Amino acid sequence: MTRSERSGTARIAVDLLGGDRAPAVVVDGALQACDADPDLHLHLVGPPDVADEVFAASAPGIRRRLTVRPVDGAVGMADAPARAARPDTTVSASVSAVAAGAADAVVSAGASGAIVTAAVLGLGRVPGVRKPALAAIVPSRTGPLMLLDVGASPDASAGVLVQHAILGTRYAVAVLGLPEPRVGLLSIGAEQGKGDRLRRAADDALRDAVPEYVGNVEGNDVPLGGRADVVVTDGFTGNVLLKGIEGAFALAGGVAPDSVAPRAAALLGVRGQVVVCHGAATGADIASGIAFAARLHRTRAPAEFAPVPRLGLAGDDNNPPPDPAHGRAALTWRRG
Repeated sequence: MTRSERSGTARIAVDLLGGDRAPAVVVDGALQACDADPDLHLHLVGPPDVADEVFAASAPGIRRRLTVRPVDGAVGMADAPARAARPDTTVSASVSAVAAGAADAVVSAGASGAIVTAAVLGLGRVPGVRKPALAAIVPSRTGPLMLLDVGASPDASAGVLVQHAILGTRYAVAVLGLPEPRVGLLSIGAEQGKGDRLRRAADDALRDAVPEYVGNVEGNDVPLGGRADVVVTDGFTGNVLLKGIEGAFALAGGVAPDSVAPRAAALLGVRGQVVVCHGAATGADIASGIAFAARLHRTRAPAEFAPVPRLGLAGDDNNPPPDPAHGRAALTWRRG
């Protein structure tokens, strides 16, 4: 299917049981999304009685754009991510719809670990990718920028951060329309050599492997913008920073609506379109995530799913090795 052929209809699988306040807010978001986009088709995955609520509240013209996959199993926010491997859960069945070609993308507000597990098992990783990353588009003073990882892989190595920089760069080109997005590494100071062993090793590796790399950036550079278009960090730190920014926006009265910065994140590094909404999402947030998934299907280029180099760094299978001299880590290429 060519890019031009994807410019119209978008078929989105929606996990009706994902999220803290599901299914009510998911039903609300699905209705809002259908009202806003006449070319949107929803594949509702969940209990039939929940899907019936969407049908009952929809006009006849919208009902023709709805299909249902009856599934009763849910993965709770406190459940082990491995439960998402079960085919009788809504998140697994939603991903399976994309894998089978019945949907173009999946949207879920369920637990991030469960969604990542289902996506990796159901869609597979992009060749070469060790760990996927959740990429959030964050509004800043100078325009939207991308922050990744925001929760898919809490533990990362220097090689993984390099891969995420490559994935994020491809994504920024396609979604933000930036021909040469600048890449920064989140650290505790902008000066070279600042940060823990992981950050120092990643800084060296990024300088060697990513031409668009501009060096370290600090946490305040994300909401202020200007220094980098793509900010890379591990999933633990990225998630903490993103929620801190969300809290600051809420304190300030909220952020102005921005169609470029959806209230959802895209999962990069898997062979399919997966959008993750916040577990505490509102109906408007779900609608924003569904609209974003449709936009990704219509605009993302096949190059984003091209193989990613596997960089072998000393100690990269676990943590960067202790190095009092902070010397440059040796890069080697590993096939596979």
